[in-house]
Amino acid sequence: MKYGHLSEVILPLVQELPQGALLNTLITNGVSLLFLLLLYWIIRKLVLPNVEQFLAKISPRRIAHLAPQMSKFSGRFALVLCLLIFTSYKQNLFIAPVWAFTMLETMAYVLLIITGGFLLSSIINIGNGIYSLLPFAKEVPIQGIVQVSKLLIFIVSSILIVSIVVDKSPTYILSGFGAIAAVVILVFKDTILGLVASIQIAANRLVALGDWIQVDTFGADGEVIDLGLNTVRVRNWDNTVTTIPTYMLISDSFKNWRAMQESAGRRIKRAINIDFTSVECLQDRRLLLLKERYPLIAQLQSLPADLTNLGLFRRYAEAYLTQHEGVNQECICMVRELAPSHYGIPVEFYCFSRDKRWVAYEHLQADLMDYMLSVMPDFGLRPYQSVSDYFGANKVKVAALK
Repeated sequence: MKYGHLSEVILPLVQELPQGALLNTLITNGVSLLFLLLLYWIIRKLVLPNVEQFLAKISPRRIAHLAPQMSKFSGRFALVLCLLIFTSYKQNLFIAPVWAFTMLETMAYVLLIITGGFLLSSIINIGNGIYSLLPFAKEVPIQGIVQVSKLLIFIVSSILIVSIVVDKSPTYILSGFGAIAAVVILVFKDTILGLVASIQIAANRLVALGDWIQVDTFGADGEVIDLGLNTVRVRNWDNTVTTIPTYMLISDSFKNWRAMQESAGRRIKRAINIDFTSVECLQDRRLLLLKERYPLIAQLQSLPADLTNLGLFRRYAEAYLTQHEGVNQECICMVRELAPSHYGIPVEFYCFSRDKRWVAYEHLQADLMDYMLSVMPDFGLRPYQSVSDYFGANKVKVAALK
């Protein structure tokens, strides 16, 4: 025997009771609703968790990382499946007037579109989570593309919902968009610019999560912690967070320190100004004393005949840097004179630190400069320094004591 409606199974059991037709309607609708709820619970709590456990055995690292997204996906998938069954078999499961069926059908379709949109969003999140585990994910971020995809899903879902509520074709709704295109472009100007910028950033690998960038216009100097469609968030070294419009990274200039972090060393470029009056030709006696005190000088080759104390100091400083364990010898290393100015003769120390970490780099740079300043008097050189009130005050105190 075939049954076209669930009520045909229940009616023989209650038709002889008082108010049998009403009981048949209530029981039929109750059983149908209970069936849908039970189906949702089975899919949500039994079927999909077992699928997740099976996938966890295959790839435990990725599934553990995607556990929150998988949980949202399972709930939305179960709800979409129940709504599909309701819209397809409502005439065989429930008893209601035509107007009630029409209203329930409209509500079911609206809810189905909303849940379906969230389901697609969950799938995109899962895909983004899997992509983030790939080795090149940091170099080619797709956060902007993910947000644009979600925005398109939201727009399409909104159009479908409006078309269902007003009972018009989606093409009828889209035909009215031409009149408000200018308003839409104005409202979503930053989003459109951010989309274009995100595509260029991802294609050209300009910025990645974890990069150290410096944007002087916005006072940003730190690590990129979020690369979104509309904004880029930078955690500065003082632990403040600066938010930058994404399109500004394309329209304006910024400095990315990634190449330095990936290179063989971090550059040290410091100069000390030498007093003009302290530069003189080197006497043989002083040269011998310097060779005894600093063995590296004895190893210097091709010294000029008319050697000055500044020339010897430059050569010694360069030899000292080339044998220093903290300086990367694979990179260029030199000590040179820059153009003289009214502040003296700048002697620049140019080399690369082997350790690129900030604290270690700053310590090495300071230690090298401290050492150079400490040995300069032995060469008869004086660094240039502007006279401060400290010397005048001390002279006054000495005169008073006398």
